[in-house]
Amino acid sequence: MKKSYTTVLTIAGSDGSGGAGIQADIKTFAALQCYGLSVITVLTAQNTMGVTALYPLSKKCVTEQFRALASDMAIDAVKIGMLGNASIIDAVTALLKELKGDPPVILDTVLASSGGATLLPPEAVHLMKEKLFPLASLITPNLPETAALLGLKYPPATPEAIEDAARRLRETGATSVLVKGGHGEGEECHDCLLHENHYFWFSSKRINSCNTHGTGCTLSSAIAAFMAKGLTIDCAVKEAKKWAGEALKAGAEYHLGKGNGPLHHSYRQW
Repeated sequence: MKKSYTTVLTIAGSDGSGGAGIQADIKTFAALQCYGLSVITVLTAQNTMGVTALYPLSKKCVTEQFRALASDMAIDAVKIGMLGNASIIDAVTALLKELKGDPPVILDTVLASSGGATLLPPEAVHLMKEKLFPLASLITPNLPETAALLGLKYPPATPEAIEDAARRLRETGATSVLVKGGHGEGEECHDCLLHENHYFWFSSKRINSCNTHGTGCTLSSAIAAFMAKGLTIDCAVKEAKKWAGEALKAGAEYHLGKGNGPLHHSYRQW
């Protein structure tokens, strides 16, 4: 009998430089022994120095990509990244409801690039919270995104404030919330997961590297891959953080471009 692939579908933007978006997602899936499928939402012009242009695809284009895949193959998990605009959010909301088997959905709440470029218009942020959060098994905002989603003047900075923010985000509809602490200060990074009424804290030593392009995409994709393979959310987050940290550390040894380079997704292979 032939083997079956563990499949993960990414719905996200394309990054021609290969460090983030669809490209980083597929590299992550492959590195973690999963088969990657993709629906492209936005074409971008970007490199290691930043995003220079965005070209959102039509609602029809996104819908047809998704249905072509879902009608032919089983999907074990879904990762959602950059969506681009309200029209695409509407399309993805409807499409997720068509999926068979109720696979886990990991929503990376991409609002802006690391260089500061706006990747989701402010008027679409409320729609994402209203329509997609209730369909997500887990949302993965970083500290600035957490502040933006909650209308806070400053990102939460203390453990108590971060736990409170995670609770408030969960009240908007998401099953579980991972507030990523990479933008915090100090020699360690602290991520807070709120899952099943429990707070789980994951701490790791901060890695000194300028090659951080696509870190958020990579982590959320790794969580999706581990959940596709049957791990619970808390275990998937633990394993994904370990793997992504090693990819970040390995990437620090390489040079690519004039700005912030990528993680080394294939560090276990070469």
